[in-house]
Amino acid sequence: MKVVKYLFWTSIFLGTTVLRAQELITYPAPKAVIYSMHNDDYTVRVRKSGGTWQDLFEYKVKVDMDRVQEASLVHFDFSGSVEISVRKNNGNVQSVRVRPAIHEIAPLQNGNVISFIITKPGKLSVEFDGDKLHNLHVFANPLETSRPNVNDSNVMYFGPGLHTPPDNSNGTFRIPSGKTVYIAGGAVVRGRLQCDSVENIRILGRGIIDQPSRGVEITHSRNVTVDGIIFINPKHYTIYGGASKNLVIRNIKSFSCNGWSDGIDLMSCSDVSIDDVFMRNSDDCIAIYGHRWNFYGSARNITITNSTLWADIAHPTNIGIHGNTNTAGDTIENIIFRNIDILEQDEDDPDYQGCMAINAGDFNLVRNVRYENIRIDDFEEGQLLNLRVVYNKQYNTGPGRGIENIYFKDIYYTGLNQFTSRIAGWDKDHRVKGITFENLRINGKLILDTASANIETGNFAAQILFKK
Repeated sequence: MKVVKYLFWTSIFLGTTVLRAQELITYPAPKAVIYSMHNDDYTVRVRKSGGTWQDLFEYKVKVDMDRVQEASLVHFDFSGSVEISVRKNNGNVQSVRVRPAIHEIAPLQNGNVISFIITKPGKLSVEFDGDKLHNLHVFANPLETSRPNVNDSNVMYFGPGLHTPPDNSNGTFRIPSGKTVYIAGGAVVRGRLQCDSVENIRILGRGIIDQPSRGVEITHSRNVTVDGIIFINPKHYTIYGGASKNLVIRNIKSFSCNGWSDGIDLMSCSDVSIDDVFMRNSDDCIAIYGHRWNFYGSARNITITNSTLWADIAHPTNIGIHGNTNTAGDTIENIIFRNIDILEQDEDDPDYQGCMAINAGDFNLVRNVRYENIRIDDFEEGQLLNLRVVYNKQYNTGPGRGIENIYFKDIYYTGLNQFTSRIAGWDKDHRVKGITFENLRINGKLILDTASANIETGNFAAQILFKK
C-alpha cells in the first residue's frame, strides 16, 4: 500500500481558511499474480492535483458469457480530488466516454491518452470507440474508516499477497461467529468465504477474492456485513444468501462470465441493505427469491441503493421466480431499488428479459416493490420491464399467486432499443394489479400510456396508472 498526503488551502464560511490533508492510497498487486492477472490494454496513472503520478496495476477481468472477453480494472482510495490518466496501448482512439453519465465526466484527449478529474468516489466505465467488452473499470474508493486491529484475536487477517485455503477445505475459508475478516488492499484470496449458521461477522477491506467457486456464502445466519471487496470471476455466485437476516452489502465490485454466475442472490432473506455496489455479471446481477433448495421462508425489507448494474446476460434486477408450493406460498414484499444506473442488458430469451423484472412463480406473492430514480442506458437486447405471473416448467411447480402494488417513479431510458415490455397475469385468480408509473421518460419524452411506453399488457393485468 502506498499513501501520499497533500495539503491544500480551501475557503470556508466567512472567508476563513483551513489547512486540510488530502490522501491517495494505491495498492500494488502481489508478485505471485503479476503475470497471470495483468491486462496491458491500458496504462493507468493517478495523482493528486499538482502531485507525482502513481502507476496503478491493471487487473484482467473476464466478461460476457456469450463470447468471453478480457476487460480491465484499477482501484485506489482517495479524499479530495484526483486526476486520472489512461493510455490506450492498442490501436488509435477516435472517441471515448465515461459512464455512468450521471457523473458528467468529459475526458480531455491527446492522441491515445485521456485524462479527467474526479472529486468524489465513484465506479466508472471508460469506453473507447464504443467498445464495452474491453473497457476499463475505474473504482475510486473513499478512504477506509473501520480498518480493524490486525492483532486482535477476533480478526482473520489476509495481508498483501496471495492466499489459498487450507488443504482438504474444499476451497473454503469457514468464518466463525463474532469474527472480522479483513482482506487488505494488495491481497488476493483464492477461495470462498463461508458463513453458515453464524452471526455478527464483518468481511471488510480493499482486497480481491479471485476465481472462487462462490465468493461469500451467507446461509442460516444473521448480522453479516460485506464491505469494500472486489470479486473477480467466481464460478457461480458472488454473494449467495440463504435464510439469513440483517445483512449489509456495501461497496463491493463484482465480475463474472460463467453460466449461473449470478451477482447477489438472496433466497428467503430479510432485512437486507445493499448499497453502492457495482455488479457486472453473466447472469442476474441482483435476484430476490423465496424458498429454494434448503432455504425456507418469505423475503422482505430489502433495499438496493446508489448502485451500478451491468448484465452481460439475463436481468440486472430480478424478483420472484422461486418459492414453495408445498405450502400456501411465500411472500416477497417491501423491496426498494433507488438511485440505480443500469448500463447493459443482453438476453436473447424473452422469458428472461427485463431490466426491472418481477416474475412471480411457485405460489409467490410479490407486493410493495418500488423502483425510484433508475437510469437505464441503451442495451443490446431485452426489455425495459417485465411483470408477469408465471408457471415456468423449467423452474416452477406452480404459478405465482400474484403481483401487486408496484411503483415506478423517475425512470429514465436513453437509447435506441425497440423493446416491448410486458405486464401480464396468469389467470383470473393469479393477477397483476396496482402498477403505477410516475415520470417515466423514454429519450426525454414523458410517457403517459402503455402504448407510448411500448408495454404489452396481457390478460389479467389491471389498475395500470400513469401520473405526471
